[in-house]
Amino acid sequence: MAAQVKVHTDMRTPTWNLIGLRYDAEIEPRKWGSIFPSALKALNNKIIELPGYIIPTKVGAKFSEFMLSIVPIASCPYCSSGDIPSMVQVKMLKAIPITEKPIKLRGVFMINDSGDDRSEFFLLNAKQL
Repeated sequence: MAAQVKVHTDMRTPTWNLIGLRYDAEIEPRKWGSIFPSALKALNNKIIELPGYIIPTKVGAKFSEFMLSIVPIASCPYCSSGDIPSMVQVKMLKAIPITEKPIKLRGVFMINDSGDDRSEFFLLNAKQL
């Protein structure tokens, strides 16, 4: 008997589509890096709204920091076809309870183009709508 995939609400929005424009390219011989197209860069340091699912990075019942994804934690982001969906690291103004239901947040979108090991996208000073 094959496993059935639980259907979830599609969180794609024009903003998520812009975030998905990031791609990797060889920026010099044998050195790869992320490329952020100008339409995506235009969102940097702007207040945006993003729907999505909480992906906890620690154990707990309430979180002020977590990842936000267009797919729920119950759906393996590595198992579907195509690329792994983009995720945004969220830093809330105040902690919110964990939920499997989609949420909507508003905060300051920041692109981390430093090439370090942190997330490439942040939503700072976020509030749940």
